[in-house]
Amino acid sequence: MLSGRRIRVRGQVQGVGFRPFVWALARRFGVSGEVSNDAEGVLILCAGGDLEGFEAALRLDAPPLARVDAVESRAAQVAEGEGFAIVASGGPGAETRVTPDAASCGECVAEIFGDGRRRGYAFTNCTNCGPRFTILTGLPYDRAQTTMAGFALCEPCRAEYEDPGDRRFHAQPVACPDCGPRLWFERDGGEVGGDALALAAEALGRGEILAVKGLGGFHLCCDATDAAAVAALRARKRRPAKPLALMASCEVLEGYAAPGEAERALLREAAAPIVLLAKREGGLPEVLAPGQGALGWMLPYTPLHHLLCAALGRPLVMTSGNLSGEPQAIGNGEARETLGGIADGFLMHDRDIARRLDDSVERITPHGPMVLRRARGRVPGTLPLPEGFPERQVVAYGGQMKAAICLVKNGQAMLGHHLGELDEALTWEAFLQADRDYAALFDHRPEAVACDLHPGYRATQHAQGLGLPVLEVQHHHAHLAACLGENLWPLEGGPVAGIVLDGTGLGADGTLWGGELLLGDYRGFERVGWLRPAPLVGGDKAAREPWRNALVRLDQAGLAEEAEALFAAQPLAALRMAAERGLNAPLSSSAGRLFDAAAACLGICAEAQSFEGEAAMRLEAMAEGSGEGYGLPFESGVFETAPMIRQLVQDGRDGVRAGQRAWRFHAGLAEAFAAQARALVESGRAEAVALSGGCFQNALLLDLTVKALGDLPVLIHRSTPANDGGLALGQALVALAGLESR
Repeated sequence: MLSGRRIRVRGQVQGVGFRPFVWALARRFGVSGEVSNDAEGVLILCAGGDLEGFEAALRLDAPPLARVDAVESRAAQVAEGEGFAIVASGGPGAETRVTPDAASCGECVAEIFGDGRRRGYAFTNCTNCGPRFTILTGLPYDRAQTTMAGFALCEPCRAEYEDPGDRRFHAQPVACPDCGPRLWFERDGGEVGGDALALAAEALGRGEILAVKGLGGFHLCCDATDAAAVAALRARKRRPAKPLALMASCEVLEGYAAPGEAERALLREAAAPIVLLAKREGGLPEVLAPGQGALGWMLPYTPLHHLLCAALGRPLVMTSGNLSGEPQAIGNGEARETLGGIADGFLMHDRDIARRLDDSVERITPHGPMVLRRARGRVPGTLPLPEGFPERQVVAYGGQMKAAICLVKNGQAMLGHHLGELDEALTWEAFLQADRDYAALFDHRPEAVACDLHPGYRATQHAQGLGLPVLEVQHHHAHLAACLGENLWPLEGGPVAGIVLDGTGLGADGTLWGGELLLGDYRGFERVGWLRPAPLVGGDKAAREPWRNALVRLDQAGLAEEAEALFAAQPLAALRMAAERGLNAPLSSSAGRLFDAAAACLGICAEAQSFEGEAAMRLEAMAEGSGEGYGLPFESGVFETAPMIRQLVQDGRDGVRAGQRAWRFHAGLAEAFAAQARALVESGRAEAVALSGGCFQNALLLDLTVKALGDLPVLIHRSTPANDGGLALGQALVALAGLESR
């Protein structure tokens, strides 16, 4: 035995080439011993050589996809031996992080366009890229526990897989045309002979719509420059106006958009998200994103995508392979059944997808990156808990819309992928599957469960039926806590002023909230201010038909005649009676519905919006201007909306252009809430200001609010969604804070 060290490395260190990296370091520093994967991460037993330099390099020189959270070292007796060995993985368990899927690296892209044995091979990958979470069936991460298990390695691939000096050493999905997954093209239920990629490119060039099997599910694909093809896709998918995602190489993309440096860097990240980029005049067809100021772009992130984009040479629509509102198809049979009425052909392969993952959606704001949808490439990455939280296990189930699950264990929070709206039956099935899936993958045994206050939410009902202690968390408190947690605000960091603006959430008083100024922390909150409540006439219809919100806000402002002029074709008398009597017209302080009201007054989506947030997104895209915002005076805890609505209408009568009116609306909302939040900080009641809720995905509103807060410390969302996709994180932290006091 030799005197040496036992080194434990924790973090995202499996499936990222960490063991061969350690092996190479050991040779560099003259260290002998061994390295293995186990349930807690990577374990190194080492002796001899420059141990100090070796240990320092573990932190500083880690592989591209690795994230090292901790390197724990202690003296140990190590068996004497020659050289340094990579040994088999330890037993089962799930204390370590699972690696997200990663976009093709430069070396693999060069291979598929080169002259070697993987030329044109759509499943080329290595340790630094390729599928991870979407093919994983169990832990530890070895080939036998992925959907590659059925593909036996040929001799050349096995030699690469077993060579510690090769970049494919223990790359679990390693394959080539002789031993790996196969690609084919289908039409009318049968395989078409010939080069599958060439056949697909020809079909796209003729204006056809294809279903393309990707990493986390199928995409529906067409030529983005072909307005007729895009219109046909919209009609068949039943998606009349919601923006469609685009895919193109960097060179092609820059012919249609002008990304800044930060946007280019985000596009090129291993996560390869969809990134919102400002539209260029006279570029692509307006039908791709009607009335919007940006298009969502992503770079090819698998070899298949690289080859397809290169074959066509034009931007491609790459939207989720589903009917609107349903989950994305992941199985070949499922795709044939659900997408057969949409797609003219199918680009298929025989590597199974273990779990459904949509593409992540992100944007760059003047205040940094912003995640709008957390999914492929980001999940199951974990977030560290702020200082002061106990290391206990809880699970949280989020809300009804933009559902996501959060698991907390070992001082880390794993905020799961975007699932969708739980009132859709197939999405509910996907939620239940994800709950089982995450619990098994992370060996999670929660002692408590957190959920929303709303008894009608399916996620809340699910939580109540588990037989565990349940902590119900008010919707906007969860938003506030999520923002605090992402920013590592300590448990004992003191109260903050939370500006939480969203659609609706059940309030502590039983009414529907949505335009809130809170004072609180993880343990509790006080409702300091709120938008003047207005009835949601027709209940859920008010979220789909903006004119209903405009009617009640105009009436509150004493502008009944304006409502009658704008919405003469609507049954105003009946709705006014319902509002007066409270018949299916619950009161709400919703900021989202105030956005809808302003949009309808400007003629945007006045009758109906085809997807959630459409009116507000068009209002943001329209806004341009400067000067003071509309008045939103604060009296006895209430932000009075009537003056704002009166000014909006008067500007219209005075001929002020719509873009300026839209800008003044945004500015007025930002200035009013910022002024009251500032007062809380300056009085010493709050330590900082936190901005959360779906309305803060609006980059203009975010920018105007941050500017109005001046030099105050401001906490915003960057790596977790400000919308309901981040709720589960906040719920989990509130639950942990409650458990900590027990």
